[in-house]
Amino acid sequence: MITPSQTVGPFFGYALPYAEGQHVVPPWQADAVLLYGRVVDGAGDPVPDAIVEIAQAGADGRPPAEVGALRRAGNGFSGFGRSATDGEGGYWFTTVKPGGTNPYIAMLVFARGLLKPVATRVYFPEDAVVDPLLRTLEPERRSTLIAVRDERGYRFDIHLQGARETVFLAF
Repeated sequence: MITPSQTVGPFFGYALPYAEGQHVVPPWQADAVLLYGRVVDGAGDPVPDAIVEIAQAGADGRPPAEVGALRRAGNGFSGFGRSATDGEGGYWFTTVKPGGTNPYIAMLVFARGLLKPVATRVYFPEDAVVDPLLRTLEPERRSTLIAVRDERGYRFDIHLQGARETVFLAF
């Protein structure tokens, strides 16, 4: 007999964040961009105790060359980041736009009420037209996967439920 998953916690605030976890690249790097947003529930209220993780290829389209994404050396590209949300559900990363044939950032969201994390992707508006997954979605659903460029960087809000629910992927 298979035992079902159980929700325990949330323990995210002290168990998973680590120093420099939001810096996939250092903020001073020439091609660094800010990826930020909020995690909200079905009512549009912030989820202040979620964790957002990203994994991606570098600007050259390749995964990081160095082993040990949890050990930040203050320079270079790690390919992985983790951000706890703040009281308003906000998260942020300094990263680079991924290049090559995978023009997206893979994202996992861990939050209260979820037995397992949900997976999604973040596309940059300049690169979204080339992805085959996006072409399979209705235009209004497709827009939930595309970050919005603004004066700060790229904003990507994650709606866990509701009319504006982010598209989540099953693997």
